[in-house]
Order: sequence, then structure tokens, then C-alpha cells
Amino acid sequence: MTTTTAPAAPAAPVSAVAVAEWEGVGKFYVGRPGCPTGVWAVRSVDLRVGPGDVLGLIGPNRAGKTTLAKMLLSLCSTTEGRTRRFGLPARYRRTLARVGYVPAENAFPLDITADSLLYYYGAMALLPAALVRSRARALLAEFGLDDRLGEPIGQFSKGMLQRLALAQALLNEPDLLVLDEPAEGLDQSGRALLRRVVEDHRRRGGAVVLISHALSEVERLCDRVAVLVSGRKVFDGPLAALTIDARTGAAVALDLAVARLTGGMTP
Repeated sequence: MTTTTAPAAPAAPVSAVAVAEWEGVGKFYVGRPGCPTGVWAVRSVDLRVGPGDVLGLIGPNRAGKTTLAKMLLSLCSTTEGRTRRFGLPARYRRTLARVGYVPAENAFPLDITADSLLYYYGAMALLPAALVRSRARALLAEFGLDDRLGEPIGQFSKGMLQRLALAQALLNEPDLLVLDEPAEGLDQSGRALLRRVVEDHRRRGGAVVLISHALSEVERLCDRVAVLVSGRKVFDGPLAALTIDARTGAAVALDLAVARLTGGMTP
């Protein structure tokens, strides 16, 4: 009987390790009805996120933002280039234990309660049961859901589901947060809570990749932005470099600055 052993992960470099890295990545989707020749969703993108960075990924619909996140999280493969988490190739899935993810659309089972959902995700992350119970109670209280524990989450509003998604992403105390439209459905108090989560995470040295059409949230939260158009990166740099007119030195509203880069397409 032959036993196959998975390859050991190579040691990551000790210094200057990126939390998230895309190196010349591209993703090609094969032909389908309406697009028989196929399409490049992302092409030749380089990006790097270090500890303590908050990167905003912005651009119009179908720019490739969510595809970049999915490649980083091993939810889809790259057609070209490489992605790394914490200095290791994305195929080493053990590093996913250090990531918290809020997808653009959650797919929670709606017939269970909020605490049961967090216990389920905690078990999937192989966290000790007692630790999961403690963290779940604290997170549900922090996100204002502890008074709805007896209800199935199918009765929750969209904003409540988004709060639950944020709580789920923080359950494993991640070093990297990937947030895809996290402000969607949140009221003002929910958005204030989101800002506090991101600011606290950054203060502890964690990194955040924020995908959002809500440019006001990007301005409040991000140190740096990358703008994508039709799958290609057209800007990557400090937020201030995008919102200052290079010729006059005058401040430019973020939506106008982005519109110039995207040919007027709305982010």
C-alpha cells in the first residue's frame, strides 16, 4: 500500500513578508452563451498588502475586484501569475486559518440561530469549543445581535445579516480581513461599527482588503487604493495621491478622481 504525503510548505521569508500578494495575476473565463470566445476578468495585476495596510479595491462593475479576492482566498484558480498569503503560495490552504472573509453575498443557512452559525464556523476553523462559545457571545454582543439569539437568521434584516457576517469574519481573530462590500445594508450605527472594526484591526497590525462602491467608506478607512478597469490596474498608491490634482495641488473629490481614471464609469 502506497501512502501519499502532501508536500511540506516552504518556509516563508523572515523579513518583509507580505500579508497578501498578487504577482502578474490573470483570470480567463472560458466561453459561454453570450460570450463564446471567453473573457479575461483580470489581467496582469500586481498588488501587495503588508501588515497594518488597509487597501481599498475600487472600480466599476466587472472590473475584476471580487475575482482578485477569490484568487487570494483560493476560491478560484489563477490563469496566469501567482498569489501568496503570508509569504506562502495560495495553494497552502493552512494559511486560510489566519483570514477572515465577508463575501459580497453571504449564503448562510437561514434556519439556524446566530450563535449556532458561529459555532459551526468555529468548528470548521478547528477552534476549541470553549473558545468559540466565549468569542461568539462577545461578538454577538458587540454587533448588537445578542437579543435575537432565539430567532432563526432567516428572520434577520439585511443589515443584521451583514453584522453577523462581520462577526463570523472576526471569530478566528484573523491577521487579514477581506471585506467585499461590507457596508451593504448597514445603517449609520452599523457603518460606525464597521469603521471601528477596521481601525482596531489595523491598530493591532492586521491588514485589510476592502472592496467597496461606497467611496465615502473608502475615504474614511483606507490608506491606499487600487483602481481597476476592465480587469487591469490603472492606479495603485496612497489615497492622497489620487485626491490631489498633480498640476494645481488642489484637493479633488474621490468620486471625480476615480471617474477620470475609469472614463466616467461609476465605481
